[in-house]
Amino acid sequence: MEDDRPHRFSEGQGFDEDYEEFSLDPPELSVDPSQVDPVDSRVLTDMLDERNVASDQVDAERLIDVGLSYMGINRFEEATGTFERAAQFAEDDLVAQEAWVNKGAAHAQLEEYDEAVGAYEEALAIDESSEHAAEAHTNLAYALWEWGRTEQALEHAERAVEVDPRFAQAWYNRGFFLSERGLHENAIDCFDNAIRLGMRTAGVLEEKAIALEEAGQTEEAERVQEQAEELREEAERELIEDQ
Repeated sequence: MEDDRPHRFSEGQGFDEDYEEFSLDPPELSVDPSQVDPVDSRVLTDMLDERNVASDQVDAERLIDVGLSYMGINRFEEATGTFERAAQFAEDDLVAQEAWVNKGAAHAQLEEYDEAVGAYEEALAIDESSEHAAEAHTNLAYALWEWGRTEQALEHAERAVEVDPRFAQAWYNRGFFLSERGLHENAIDCFDNAIRLGMRTAGVLEEKAIALEEAGQTEEAERVQEQAEELREEAERELIEDQ
């Protein structure tokens, strides 16, 4: 079953209209295609290293973009250091908070959940009601869950939907945690909210089907499971067609 509970991170330069479907594409690196293959990750990493250390003046937002580029090529350790540096030198609190959230996401990719928790807590210490706060809460909830601190995980999942009721990922995470604790009716409502807010994926539908089955709604569970399988088959067909 696919995992619909990734640690989200920003696109750099704050959030824009594509907030729900952010891109991992690296920022423009001024690659000369006549000299190098622009998709050669070895060239990209060398250029990122140069960008990370060449400037005498620290530009926190630029560092966040560099960190996101590291994330895009799976260099998560380098990303954590870059995001921490961005947070330390950021003059704007929102930029610092964004950097801490991204640092937590990078640690989570490395399964360093204690460090991830620390980074998310740093982000929330800056502001618990900003545009990045819901993301920090929901990511923190997942990291705490993976770290075995389930009670605190649910608390932060609840807080995430309070801060931003239109954050689909937060509703999904809350539903997952509630379902794991046997509160299936409440979980179903959360999954429905996530779906209404645009998170209609096979993974979400499968979790909803499980909750429906546990709640005794067998026929509805079967119907939702069929929808999940249709979505998964459609995604597989599209993948084959794109090859």
